[in-house]
Amino acid sequence: MTLSQTATALAEELYKIAPDIDLDDIDRSADLREEYDIDSMDFLNLVTALGKRFQLEMPEADYPRMQTFDDFAAYLDEKTS
Repeated sequence: MTLSQTATALAEELYKIAPDIDLDDIDRSADLREEYDIDSMDFLNLVTALGKRFQLEMPEADYPRMQTFDDFAAYLDEKTS
């Protein structure tokens, strides 16, 4: 899996959680939860959906590595490589 593919998957799942976000205008370095007003349940749903999609365990201890879009995509790329 490439970084581009994981970023695309992240964008698709993020859109399901927050369809009002314009994916073309995502600030890839901004904190996802703060920038897009994603609450803890939405974040957990995002993590769960991506975990199922990629068949990954994503423990809560790794959540700090998923703060920004770029961080999250890099995390997924690392875990799927």
